[in-house]
Amino acid sequence: MNIKQDIIARANHVYYVVIFLAMCVIMRLVYVQYFQTFKGKFWRERVAATLIRRDTIPAMRGNIYAADGSLLATSLPTYVVGLDPTQAKPEYFAKKVDSLGLLLSRIYKDRSARDYADLVRDARARKRRYVLLNRRRVTFQERQMMLKWPFFRSSPKVAARGGVLRPYYERYHPFGSMAERTIGNLDAKTGRGLIGLEASFQPELAGKNAVGLVEVLSGGVRKPVEDGPDMRPEPGMDLYTTIDINYQDMAESALRSALEKYNAAKGCVIVMEVATGEIRAMANLSKTRTGYTENFNHALAGRTDPGSTFKLATMMALMEEKAISLEQPVATGGGSTIYKGLHIRDAKRGGAGTITARQVFEKSSNVGTHMLMRTYFYSRPDLYCQYLRRFHLTQPTGIHMKGEAIPVVRNPDMKGWSKVSLTSMSYGYEMQITPLQMLAFYNAVANGGRWVRPTIVRQIRLANELIQDNVPYVASEPICSVETARKAQELLRGVVAHGTAKHINNPHYAIAGKTGTAQKIIDGKYQVGKYYTSFIGYFPADKPKYSMITVVDSPQGNNIDLLYAGSVAAPVFKQVADRIVAYDIRMHAPIRASTRPSSTTTGMLAGYSDDLHTISTALNTQNEPSTEGWVEKSATGRWQSRPTRSDQVPDVRGLTLRDALFLLENRGFRVVVEGRGKVKEQSVTPGTGARDLAEKVITLTLS
Repeated sequence: MNIKQDIIARANHVYYVVIFLAMCVIMRLVYVQYFQTFKGKFWRERVAATLIRRDTIPAMRGNIYAADGSLLATSLPTYVVGLDPTQAKPEYFAKKVDSLGLLLSRIYKDRSARDYADLVRDARARKRRYVLLNRRRVTFQERQMMLKWPFFRSSPKVAARGGVLRPYYERYHPFGSMAERTIGNLDAKTGRGLIGLEASFQPELAGKNAVGLVEVLSGGVRKPVEDGPDMRPEPGMDLYTTIDINYQDMAESALRSALEKYNAAKGCVIVMEVATGEIRAMANLSKTRTGYTENFNHALAGRTDPGSTFKLATMMALMEEKAISLEQPVATGGGSTIYKGLHIRDAKRGGAGTITARQVFEKSSNVGTHMLMRTYFYSRPDLYCQYLRRFHLTQPTGIHMKGEAIPVVRNPDMKGWSKVSLTSMSYGYEMQITPLQMLAFYNAVANGGRWVRPTIVRQIRLANELIQDNVPYVASEPICSVETARKAQELLRGVVAHGTAKHINNPHYAIAGKTGTAQKIIDGKYQVGKYYTSFIGYFPADKPKYSMITVVDSPQGNNIDLLYAGSVAAPVFKQVADRIVAYDIRMHAPIRASTRPSSTTTGMLAGYSDDLHTISTALNTQNEPSTEGWVEKSATGRWQSRPTRSDQVPDVRGLTLRDALFLLENRGFRVVVEGRGKVKEQSVTPGTGARDLAEKVITLTLS
């Protein structure tokens, strides 16, 4: 054999040895991974049970509050309960494990006390560093109770002996679905805000999560390895909104009633304070298979043709240019005309004939609006569009909330502008504007021409620390002159006093506003009988406090004439406004206190002195009893003591039924009542000995 062959033979031997060793290593790895056990447990299970990794502990999300401090959204914590049985000393463990088992059985009620104690003992015997005591999460109240238990109890000197309570947070809305779309909700997987305020203020509400090392045990249970500052999440900030729960309830209930009455597709109501722009209510309802629910924010994102409510902008632009007089005559003819192929019709059949420019607005005449525009702006379309920009109708309001749609208002430079675009725009067509944007415009008119940005979040706080204060934003330039604003207010008041909304006129307070009925576009064509109805206005008209828009989209009914805004949307406005005026006592004139002693009495002939003192203080009357206990009015008009001996039938004449029942029933009498009012007569003479009566029955005659 030559040298070359010898080298090749040796190489082959080495090759086979290496292959053999490699096979041995592979077989050993397979055995260790799948077959070898240590203390009765496979190695792969032990590795999986003691895996250390970085984990995120979510922070508690901030709360959302209403204007009065009521909770609109909050995070309720629940806790997973576990235990490291190896931490406690032997003597403590032996002494307390049975007590722990008893407490666990009482709170979970699914195992006996002995079963729970054996579970913990077995885990300690196996030197398991964590055992999940129960898969059901406990509430915050249960957690507070558990913190007093053995193994969970801690003090400044002694830490908890192995008890672990890991928090999880669930979003809760105390008022249910009220203002649901405005408040918003969270993504179930990520915990981030999806819509509404939850999404708009996600960074502020979310807080800062904690990141640290955890031990991943069998079953996916995670146990913190350390409890340092990094493992303590920072809670989110709190939002203090401008929403008033009572106004929100008024708006939603009135809107729901109207939608159900007309079987409408959707609708919304917004209530806003005139001076500050603070939104007190924002209700949005859409028809679904199960009823009406909040699944879309129509107020913020529902763009559509506003219809006749836009005529206010047209009239104001004409008045700013001094192109019209409100008393000038306008020939509307039979309520129908054609301009460059466009059919223009009024809602009133037969037309209104020749009327004033003021009546054009009050009666909502499309033909009259066209005639007024034709005399001035048809040759100046750019100037008209400049006024729309000045009125803040071509840009979003900038409300601190995601989802506001950008308005689409045509101008001569835009694609799609036609020879009749300006005509259609003058009475509210060929544009897409949201209810909130239209309300902000009307609110500026109520505010004397000062445009205020709508606000829905007043403050952001971290505990008691003020982080952000959203003061009302008022545009530096007014949208119109003071004179134009005054005339516009007159026009809006006229609509309710003797125009298309006169049936919502209220003798107790004045409403100003405008109806709007826009035909719906289906397959590119306007459809008769398919309407978007709205009413925008403010109240009280003489001193505006609140502005409001009500929208009822696609109402249904047999009589088309009863599907216009005056019959559908305006009554919703009145219903909400009536309830707000009744609720807001600040809108009522104060009762003047009398500076002279009142000669009148409380109207009671007898009563209890403490009650009479309370009434006199509340009504600012001077005629109060000077004695204590039960009193009666003398012939001279003074109060005097009335005896009420326990062994005699008391004199209850002149008392209210409540007081009479108190005196008689405490003496064992069965009382029969006839009539209403105060006690006029009693069947048993006052002062009669109670023991002399065969039956303790007395009849009271009220008057």
